[in-house]
Amino acid sequence: MSACGGTHVRRTGAIGVIAISGWERFRGGTRLEFKCGGRALRAHRMLRDTVRDSSGLLSIAPGELPQAIERLQGESRELRRGLKDAGARLAAFEAEALAAKAEAVAGFRMIVEALAADAGTLKTMAQTIVSSPGHVAVLVTSSSPVSIVVSRSADVSAVDAARVLKALLGRFGGKGGGRPEMAQGGGLEASAEGVVEAARALLSATPTDN
Repeated sequence: MSACGGTHVRRTGAIGVIAISGWERFRGGTRLEFKCGGRALRAHRMLRDTVRDSSGLLSIAPGELPQAIERLQGESRELRRGLKDAGARLAAFEAEALAAKAEAVAGFRMIVEALAADAGTLKTMAQTIVSSPGHVAVLVTSSSPVSIVVSRSADVSAVDAARVLKALLGRFGGKGGGRPEMAQGGGLEASAEGVVEAARALLSATPTDN
C-alpha cells in the first residue's frame, strides 16, 4: 500500500524517521496517519514537553498521567456537585428572605426583583417563593440581555404567568413561554430596572377573582 502522495525524494533514507500518530477504520480498510522527517521530530518534542510539563505540575511520573487525570476529573465532578447543592441551598435561603419582604397587592403578595444570578437560580428561587400560598414572583437577571422567570402560587388564579411574560416580551423583545403557573424567557433588550418596573405595574393592575 502507498501513502497519499507527498514530496518526492531521491532515496528513502532522506525521509528519516516515520511515526504513526493514529489510525481509523475507513472504507473496509484501515487509514493510518503518520508524520515523518522534521515533522515527526517536532511532534515528538511537543509531546515530550507536554508530558514533562504536565507531570511537573502534578508532581507525578509521566506514566501516572492517565490515572492522575482520571482522579482530577472525579474530584472536579464532586466539587461541581457540592457547589450545585450549596448554590441551591443559598438560593432557597435568599428566596425566603425575599418572600418576607413581599409587597401586598389586591389578592396576593408579589416579589419583583433584579438579582445577580443565572436563569436556573432564578427558577429555583421563584419556585421556593411560590411554594407558599398567595405569592407571585417575577425575578430577572441584573445583567443584559435580561432573563426572566414569572411564577405564582397555585391559589393565585388571577395571575397567568405566561400572559405576564408575553406582555413583557412584547414590550422588550426576547423569547420564552410557559404555563399559567410558571413561565421563563430571555433576551429582553432592556435594563433590569425597566423590566422590574414594567412587571410591577402589570401585577399591580391585575384584577382580583372577586
